[in-house]
Amino acid sequence: MLALDHPLREDIGAMRSAILASNEGISEHIKWNALSFCYGGDDRVTFRLPPKGGLQLIFHRGAKVKDSQDFMFEDGTGLLQWLAVDRAVVTFGDARDVTAK
Repeated sequence: MLALDHPLREDIGAMRSAILASNEGISEHIKWNALSFCYGGDDRVTFRLPPKGGLQLIFHRGAKVKDSQDFMFEDGTGLLQWLAVDRAVVTFGDARDVTAK
């Protein structure tokens, strides 16, 4: 975070804090040149930080495809855009969009 040069740096920091505070079993590391969060040894949420602004949170079930036959994740927010049966993304355009979502 100290070296991060991104227009949404403050929002990224706030999201990072919220993710880490959501469960004491969550750990973080760097993946794809961005913050990534693990639970139970598997990556679960990874930031995608385009250099020109905006950001995405990628929600997934680890680095490798897993059997998704019985997988179900309810999204009461309607924010998730499903890319595959086990991978979704939330896209944020600017600071106002981050606050709204």
